[in-house]
Amino acid sequence: MIFASGLGVPEGPVLMSDGGWLVVEMAPDRGCVTRIDPDGKIEKVLARTGRPNGLAVDAEGTIWIAESQEPALLKLTPDGAVETFLTGCNGDPFLFPNDLAFAPDGALFLTDSGILFEDFAPGGVVRPDWNDISVDGRVYRIDVDTKAITQVDAGIRFTNGVAIGVDGMLYANETLTGNVFRYTLDGENVGPREQFGNVLAPTDDEAIRGPDGMKFAANGDLYVTVVGQGDVTVLGADGEVVRRIPTDGGFPTNLAFGAAGSQKIYVTEDEQGTLEVFDVGVDGAALYDGTRSAQ
Repeated sequence: MIFASGLGVPEGPVLMSDGGWLVVEMAPDRGCVTRIDPDGKIEKVLARTGRPNGLAVDAEGTIWIAESQEPALLKLTPDGAVETFLTGCNGDPFLFPNDLAFAPDGALFLTDSGILFEDFAPGGVVRPDWNDISVDGRVYRIDVDTKAITQVDAGIRFTNGVAIGVDGMLYANETLTGNVFRYTLDGENVGPREQFGNVLAPTDDEAIRGPDGMKFAANGDLYVTVVGQGDVTVLGADGEVVRRIPTDGGFPTNLAFGAAGSQKIYVTEDEQGTLEVFDVGVDGAALYDGTRSAQ
């Protein structure tokens, strides 16, 4: 079912406390953070930042934005004021800030895909040699109180989605290979990287496809949007594929679970410019909001 339509290359859905939604619109003529009301109607543009990608909202209502046009981590206040929070890690500039997730200790994890957007997709079209180009994807841990930032991993083939598992571990994925990785978390100590699973279905199609945004269900299953494959692939606690949920378009980019008790996921899909909704029979795992308690 289509919950909202008319969106320009949407990503980063976030459920708000009143039942409304935030999404980003990455289309060049939009480049904004948009609010959708509880009935699925586009309500207003909160801010235009260039090419926003991932979103996370903290306990104070501040919206954190992974901005990929002028690479940065941005802060958007509820009244619409935008602040550039960080543009790199200890002198090493960001390239493609992609997705965000708060951890139980309040730290914010940021993925950087490891290549400038215009170098990867000139004019918005992915290069035909996408599988051969040099990409150095990273994962960063950020203390949002002090701005202290640490690179916790690098050398990933286009880091994309990031999430905290019900097991308390950090998960990040690699679009160009289909891999999903996980890392132990112990305060400021992260890692090492270990293979968890892979979301690619067997095919002879050589077009780009791979994992994008992802979220955990309360039962521990990991729901992963697979862009180019046209589905949400569900991985069980053992990393094996449990099911695949076809989307209306071929480019699902991210997802979020609906309100507690709804047992639904909401999926941003670029090809149709929609926010799709699916019954999945399970609620989402609790998210974190920049404090030590789950929201």
